[in-house]
Amino acid sequence: MMPFPGGIDANANATLVFSLVAAVIYAFTLNMPPSLARSAAKTLAVAMLAVLAVMQGGPLLLVAALALSAVGDAFLSRDGEKAFLGGLASFLTAHVLYVPLFMQNGGGLDVLGAQSWRGAIALAMAAFAIVMLAALWRRVGPSLRLPIAIYVGAILAMGISALTTSNSLVIGGAILFMASDGLLAAEKFLLAAISPHRMRYAVWALYYAAQAAISLGFLLG
Repeated sequence: MMPFPGGIDANANATLVFSLVAAVIYAFTLNMPPSLARSAAKTLAVAMLAVLAVMQGGPLLLVAALALSAVGDAFLSRDGEKAFLGGLASFLTAHVLYVPLFMQNGGGLDVLGAQSWRGAIALAMAAFAIVMLAALWRRVGPSLRLPIAIYVGAILAMGISALTTSNSLVIGGAILFMASDGLLAAEKFLLAAISPHRMRYAVWALYYAAQAAISLGFLLG
């Protein structure tokens, strides 16, 4: 059963399938050298989610966050520090856009104290962010410390703002997004000398699942 009316040949469902196919194609190229085809598959996976959000009349902030994430994917599909910083800036902006999107559709920060499970997850997110920042602080060069600290703060704000909503797909997507970013940071900075490729599949699967869950949470909710 397809999530949108009309079967697999309907535009919305076809766009979602196209996005998923691009994500699977990229997964098969994860350990290959950077190439135009590899970059296109990675970029299209989330870019098509942005197209789907436009087609379904989704919130402008959702469209913008997905589009910026696709730009970030294009940067991160290449090697080098400039590409990494471009991806970092794109995803930072996407996280910043997700915060007001979630807050506008949530019940405010008061719900974190009103419902214990939300508060517990928020505390776990904060602990995760602190541990990740502390681990990275010792491993990255001075030029990357401030950008990474800002990025970790944005990730935490995105996760906590998602907890104010009543949409389980959005909350689950935010948690998966944080997990993906944590694994990516560990793979790039903490475990690079030991196992440079082992976690890439998990990073990509969690990331794509996160973006798809957030998108469907808004478009189907």
